[in-house]
Amino acid sequence: MSTSTTADGVLLAQALRHLRPTLPLLSEVGERFADAGHEIALVGGPVRDAFLGRPSPDLDFATSAHPEQIEQVLAGWADAVWDVGRAFGTIGCRRGEQTLEITTYRADAYEEDSRKPVVAFGDNLHDDLVRRDFTVNAMALRLPDLTFVDPHGGLGDLAAQALRTPHTPEVSFSDDPLRMMRAARFAAQLGLVPAPEVLEAMTGMASRISIVSAERVRDELVKLLLAPDPRAGLEVMVATGLADHVLPELPALRLEVDEHHRHKDVYEHTLTVLEQAIALEDAPSVGDDSPGGDSSGGGPAEDGADDAVPGPDLVLRLAALLHDIGKPATRRFEPGGGVSFHHHEVVGAKMTRARLRALRFDKQTVRAVSRLVELHLRFHGYGTGEWTDSAVRRYVADAGPLLGRLHRLTRSDSTTRNRRKAARLAASYDHLEERIARLREEEELRAVRPELDGNQIGEILGIPPGPVLGRAYKHLLAVRLDQGPLGPEGARRELERWWADQPESGRG
Repeated sequence: MSTSTTADGVLLAQALRHLRPTLPLLSEVGERFADAGHEIALVGGPVRDAFLGRPSPDLDFATSAHPEQIEQVLAGWADAVWDVGRAFGTIGCRRGEQTLEITTYRADAYEEDSRKPVVAFGDNLHDDLVRRDFTVNAMALRLPDLTFVDPHGGLGDLAAQALRTPHTPEVSFSDDPLRMMRAARFAAQLGLVPAPEVLEAMTGMASRISIVSAERVRDELVKLLLAPDPRAGLEVMVATGLADHVLPELPALRLEVDEHHRHKDVYEHTLTVLEQAIALEDAPSVGDDSPGGDSSGGGPAEDGADDAVPGPDLVLRLAALLHDIGKPATRRFEPGGGVSFHHHEVVGAKMTRARLRALRFDKQTVRAVSRLVELHLRFHGYGTGEWTDSAVRRYVADAGPLLGRLHRLTRSDSTTRNRRKAARLAASYDHLEERIARLREEEELRAVRPELDGNQIGEILGIPPGPVLGRAYKHLLAVRLDQGPLGPEGARRELERWWADQPESGRG
């Protein structure tokens, strides 16, 4: 149906103004398909985002044309065409700088124990829209005449910030259980609140997420974490039981606290740490349109240029979310009513590796996040500055390119309400960062390495490359970290002293 109220008409006018840069392209697409005897409409996210005034990187269309007919219409008009989504009725193309995805009217449904949807093509827009995930994504603009179609009240739900499904939630989530993850993601990304019936269906069907591939679940989780308010989405996942199947370590942090063994609520602490870490992210780099990088774990400080962490940063946010997941397994009640979590950072790092691997994160992200979890308590031995310069060097060396993220994770981990304690911890970390800066300036600490390279070590000792040379290199690195710069001659003397005690020298 078209808009029927003055308010809707005003909103539609605003949306069309937002779409103005793409209207010529939309008209061309609409006219080409109409001339070929096919229906086509702009659908889903681009329509929703136009009402929200948000940029939408791609344009999504639904059409009565089948894939081979779509290709015929695009022939000679699109600069490039690809059919990697043909099995699902989708043909992609590029026209100038704009990417388009055009999909045949369809209905997706999962078989009872299948991980892949069964695709059935439809023959009209209304049937296509009713099978979409949420009403806010079930709005369309028919082309080329720009008729607004909203049979399920998506515009009203968008105005009310409500998340509802066009069909019953049970049918929607049965068609594609990943939609339950999307509900949590839209809470984080758009501030939409799932309706009571949506939450009820998610709670009853949470276990069905297990039939969805780990890669698809991971991608939704990444989008949620990179959203403006991840806490809102994570709370939906935990409240409905979805997290029990996707990220069980998170709800496990809701440790019971009795009146005799009181301690900080680890679950609430974790969500606060995540929020505080996000607040410490730097502004995105100029010209960087990516959402904090992908799941590769790359990003700031990798080249040693500085410790900036442009947001949103996936590695930092994952580390903040997972930094305390070792606590339930290490909790011990102490005499006198105390509670301890000894070595929870070590246990947590192992659990982090296991969970991220299960979610099919790449190796670099797994290494980076688990390393941050392992290091997040290291600073607490610093006190008021008791560390030697050697200890400071090791802190920097152990963090490596993750130092900027470690700075932010460590600062975020302070959630005490005691203002004096919070100020004391902040001042202590300020002092540590000042010492790091001074040592870097004096010693080029960021690029710390032995003052003799492998070739020089081999030449001095008369040995070929191999394990013995590797031991010699590691010894000189340890000395460099402990004592600072020795100079080439000092390093040579230390190498010769070490070599004299080694059995391979014939003198040890």
